[in-house]
Order: sequence, then structure tokens, then C-alpha cells
Amino acid sequence: MTTPPAISDAESLVMRQLWQRSPQTAEELTAILGTSQGWQPATVKTLLNRLLKKGALTAERDGRRFLYTPAIPEEAWVADTGLSLIDRLFGGRLAPLVAQFASERKLSADDIEALKALLKEQERG
Repeated sequence: MTTPPAISDAESLVMRQLWQRSPQTAEELTAILGTSQGWQPATVKTLLNRLLKKGALTAERDGRRFLYTPAIPEEAWVADTGLSLIDRLFGGRLAPLVAQFASERKLSADDIEALKALLKEQERG
């Protein structure tokens, strides 16, 4: 599988809307993101064009408008983005990542059990 394109924070907001429901028009996206982010139609259209050029979206003509659909699965983007973040911040090591989170936020009993189960699975695999 190919690596998903790099997507900025602003572009990820557009993608998240489309992963939730697609296809959507620029007008539909502007109605949602204009309210939540204060974006103008030109901002949304600029982000859509960037995502199209990156290959993250497809656009299908529907009369005088376009319907936008994600070209990459959300799971692939999340996985790639997560790994990239771990590489940049923690040199690809997971233990410092978990330690950082544990020092900032109290781990719930469910979190601790899930981590134990994951470690056991990794030891077996």
C-alpha cells in the first residue's frame, strides 16, 4: 500500500468531514466548516483543490457543482500520521510515548489493562 499524502491540520478537518459523510459539495462543506471554523467559501475551495492535487480526494461533476469523495481511507491516514508523529517526537520508540502520556494524564484501569493485553500479544507474536 502506498503512503498517504501529507495532509495539513486544516486539510484534515475537510477530510474528516468527508470521511464522516461523502460525497459532499464545496457548499455543504462550507456550511459545516464555515460555522465551526469561521472559514469562507474561498478557504474551503482552496483546501479542496490542494487535497485534489495531492490525490487525497476525487471530484465528480454533478451538473454545475462537484461532489468530493476521499481517495484514501481514514485508517491509512491515521496510521501513517501516528507513526510519523512517533518517529518525529520519540525517535520511533513507543515506551517514551506511553511514559509521556502517563505523566501528563492519569491512565484509567481500562487503559492499563489494554496496554497489558497489547504487551502480552506482542510477546506472543
